[in-house]
Amino acid sequence: MKKIIIFFIYSLFSFEFANALISVDITRGNLDPLPIAVSPLHVDPKSVNYKDIKVKQLGEKISKIVETNFKNTGLFNPLKKDAFVQKPDIAHLKPRFEDWRLIKAQALVTGKLLVKDEKLKVEFRLWDTTASKEMIALAFTTTPSNWRRVAHIISDKIYERLTGEEGYFDTRVIYVSEEGPKDRRIKKLAIMDQDGANTKYLTLGNELVLTPRFNPANQLVTYLSYFRNLPRVYLLDIETGMQEVVGNFPGMTFAPRFSPDGKKIIMSFAKDGNSDIYTMDLESRIVERITEHSSIDTSPSFSPDGKFICFNSDRSGLQQIYVMKSDGTNVKRITFGKGLYGTPVWSPRGDLIAFTKVHKGRFYIGVMRTDGTGERLLTENFYQEAPSWSPNGRVLIFYRETKSGEGGKGFTAKLWSIDITGYNERRIPTETDASDPSWSSLLSK
Repeated sequence: MKKIIIFFIYSLFSFEFANALISVDITRGNLDPLPIAVSPLHVDPKSVNYKDIKVKQLGEKISKIVETNFKNTGLFNPLKKDAFVQKPDIAHLKPRFEDWRLIKAQALVTGKLLVKDEKLKVEFRLWDTTASKEMIALAFTTTPSNWRRVAHIISDKIYERLTGEEGYFDTRVIYVSEEGPKDRRIKKLAIMDQDGANTKYLTLGNELVLTPRFNPANQLVTYLSYFRNLPRVYLLDIETGMQEVVGNFPGMTFAPRFSPDGKKIIMSFAKDGNSDIYTMDLESRIVERITEHSSIDTSPSFSPDGKFICFNSDRSGLQQIYVMKSDGTNVKRITFGKGLYGTPVWSPRGDLIAFTKVHKGRFYIGVMRTDGTGERLLTENFYQEAPSWSPNGRVLIFYRETKSGEGGKGFTAKLWSIDITGYNERRIPTETDASDPSWSSLLSK
């Protein structure tokens, strides 16, 4: 697999490190989105075409991706380009702020690009139209084939400058691609950019694959596969394509995940008719048993500091969520609401736990504080589960099955995302049916 080239980033001018000059209410989802103008990037006349990349359209393509990223957050309202008065090259040098204020733009993005000597150089600027001043200016140099990543990194820098939160656009999602009838599904590992582009299939579909999960520290993935009906936990390096078997585990194995530092995986597997939680050190391959209970303990997830683990268990009689220290001590039940709780996942911010809830035959995706208080159900449907956090803890991605066909006999499985406020629910485009998504960390960190 082709290794992604690291970007070289430098400042064009001095940074503006003060608090965001444009106020964005990031607690209200898609209410009152901020009007923003994304001008097409000006293409330097010295540019030359590179392989199959036509430079003339590249400026518009990059600005379109930036615009789409902003729109998909629900926090921004990109304005229509046919209302723009200034040409891109002039706007990048010195905007006429009164023209942009006239169309209600509160922020303006401008830029230019040059493709020469098999290198792509992109400059961009973010302007506060109300204060008539520049907020940030950066430049990126990379290979021309990485132009889509440039667009995502620009989006991240602007998002962070405007909201005070880290962005999540230069990321990828790994998931299980599904095709065929429900009783004979072909399942492959697939990976794509967070916006659904650049889909690649990582397995052939001749073995069942389940629960792929990204390493928070790098681009390694762990997943579960069945080889000759025996469960195996695999490690896959996305950049090199190298794959290795972590171990063969007797009985049923469930949902391996990485520790925050990426040095261990945590999972549950059934042994002697009972399911408990175990960790494995990836260097020494030493397996440590974390829980030892007569009930079913499964779906473990570390807190971002590695000090705690949340999991679900039926030790109270019904499936509920528990939290314990990472050594298995001080186990506490944190859910007491009506219904069954499962698939808990700790937020990268450390403040929330996402979960799936089943109540009266309906499936919910929700969040709660780490002590179980403040439960909020974000979305309800016929069947949905497997929430995964964006790296900034702002958005959840999950999958949803929907009945289809005559009498509801058929079904589709698709990926969806939702803001943690419960607003901006939208479907993520995939080439096939899809399930079990996992969000990567930022690629440009």
